[in-house]
Formats: sequence, C-alpha cells, structure tokens
Amino acid sequence: MNRLLRIALQVSTLVFLLLVFFISLELMGSAFKHMGSGVAETLLSRTRNPFLGLLVGILGTTLVQSSSATTSMVVSMVAGGALSIEGAIPIIMGANIGTSVTNILVSLSQISRPEEFRRAFAGATVHDFFNWLTVFVLLPLEIAFGMLATMSRKLAALLEGVGGTELLSPVKMVTKPASAWISGVLGDNGIVILIFSLLLLFFALRFLVDLLKTVMSSGVERALHATLFRSPPYAIGAGAAVTAAVQSSSITTSTMVPLVGAGVVTLEQVFPFTVGANLGTTITAMLAALQVGSRAAITVAFSHLLFNLAGMLLIYAPPPTRRMTLGMARWIADLAVRRRGLAVFLVLGMFYLVPLGLLFVSGALREQPALVESTVPTTEDGEGNLED
Repeated sequence: MNRLLRIALQVSTLVFLLLVFFISLELMGSAFKHMGSGVAETLLSRTRNPFLGLLVGILGTTLVQSSSATTSMVVSMVAGGALSIEGAIPIIMGANIGTSVTNILVSLSQISRPEEFRRAFAGATVHDFFNWLTVFVLLPLEIAFGMLATMSRKLAALLEGVGGTELLSPVKMVTKPASAWISGVLGDNGIVILIFSLLLLFFALRFLVDLLKTVMSSGVERALHATLFRSPPYAIGAGAAVTAAVQSSSITTSTMVPLVGAGVVTLEQVFPFTVGANLGTTITAMLAALQVGSRAAITVAFSHLLFNLAGMLLIYAPPPTRRMTLGMARWIADLAVRRRGLAVFLVLGMFYLVPLGLLFVSGALREQPALVESTVPTTEDGEGNLED
C-alpha cells in the first residue's frame, strides 16, 4: 500500500511539475509576443535576399517563441500574395533553427550542476546542429536549383481544393487559459511576464530533475527504453506523433532536455526523437495551408515537410553525419561547462544579437523593401491564390 501511495504521489507531482513547466513555456511565448510580435511581422515583409530571409526566420521565431506561429504567418502571407514561395522557403528554414532556442533556455536551469548541465546542454544543442547542418546543405541547393520549391509545387497540385481542419492541442487547452489568466494578473506587461515565466520554468525544472533521478531507480526508465526509445525508428515516430498532438516542437523537445540531464535518456536516444519532432511540427503549417485553400500556401507547407524529411535522410540517416552532429553537441557542451558564460552568449548571440545585427547592417530594419513585389499574380497555374 505504501508503495502504491508513493507511486501515486510521484505521478501526481510529475504531472503538476510538467503542467507548471508547460505553462511557463506558454507564458514565455506570450511575453515575447507582447514585446516582439509586431517586430516579427515587420521582419517577415522586409527582405528578399534568401540569406536575410533565413535570419528573419531565426529572429522572428525567437521573438514569438514558436516555429508554428512563424510558419503559419508565412503560409498566410503567401496565400495573400504578400510573399513568394521562393521568399518563404528560407524563412521556413530559419524558423526551424529559431525554435530550438527554447531547449537551450531550459538547459540553463541546470547550469549549477556541471555533469547534468553537460548532458542537458548537449541534448539541447543537438537540435541546433541538426537544423544548421540541414540548412547548410539545402539552402545553397534551393538557391541554385529551386529543389524544394519545384518538388513542393508538384505535391501541392495533388491536394488542390482540399479543405483543412482545426487540430486542437490537449496541452494548449490547459496552458492557454492559465497563461491568459496569469498575463491578465500581471498586467499584460511583456517584461514582467517574461521574468515570471523564467521563475516558473526554473522552479519546475529544478524539482523535475530531482524527481526524475528518483524515477530512474524505478521501472519507468526501463519502460521508456522499451517503448518511446526502443529503437531510432520508434523514437522518430514517437517524436512526430507527440509533436503533432501538442502542435509544438518546443514543448516536445524541451521536455526531453531534463530527461537527458538527469541521465534517464541518452543523447543518442534523444537525437532521433528530436528529428521526429521536427517532422511532427509541420502538421500545423499544413493545416493552416489547407484551411486557406491556396495552392501556393500548400506548396510552402510541403516545402517545410520536405525540408525536414531531407534533413532526416541527409543528416541523421548517414552514420558519418549523425556521429558528427552528436560530436558537435558534446563538444559545445564540454566548452559550455568550462565557460558558463558561453552558454548565455550562445542564446543571446546566435538567436538574437547576430541575426538582429546583420539585418540592421543590411538595411532590412531601416528601409522598407518588400520581401517580394507587392502582388503575386494569381494565375490558373497556381503560383498565387486559386481565385483572382
């Protein structure tokens, strides 16, 4: 009886801490939206250079803390003729990179515990390196040959006229009302909400890691290894399914960071799960595209899916590139343990200061050039909206 009571208490505590953790992430996104959603929308409409488009995707996603929000905005802009397919694809690539900032923020909660921080930081940055390597391979190919755009157009033609549906996220059904209530209490002040969300985040993760250490001695760890992480294909499928259900790769992958930090899951196990999460997050853009019914929008959604599929096949599947990605994550984690300030600089520099600085120098934040011409022809071949 005592054992059952202890298990029930552990499960209840785990659910509570996860709920606090998810609410903190929702609040963090709300804080950034208060401070930067207008900036993100402005960024999306102010550059036509593909490299600057990549930076826009990174910065815009970090400002709204959601790649789903960025890709949905891009899909809507393409459907409305404000953005071309060729201009949208680099932004989609940047959004994939920008979404991984949440993982690193979560890993910083363990910075006072060197070994846990080493594992957690590696588990967080393996997502970054995977996305960066995918971009390094595919962006030049896209600029030179329009590979993703061409393939996506052909796939979109098959779905012309298909209507979309709304997919409810069970996590957001709980966290959104709680986040909205807390934001109202705090006065809808972005900075105050951000500070409060970070306090909640560190509180939840501090006790979550301790609880996970206790769980490690029970059969839960063995159950995880026998189900979600039974093999790389299982982990990819689990990552895709969970992310499609909650509609947030940030939630899915950042939940894994404390598990890696606590030693419950290895870096090799979390890597395919992360790849699957990248695939699962494409469902939001696809549903948004199907909802608006534009072939151009569906084309962009397919480019997001093909980008992540290509990353899985080109970066994760070949053993040499898989080992290289894992090695890079371990290398940066070892460096971050020795120089803690590097971890903070990585967040501020890679995701905010460098993209913002380059965009400012380029004039994208000072001038008013459109990302594409003000209108995109709406022709029968489906390059713009389906109707004039």
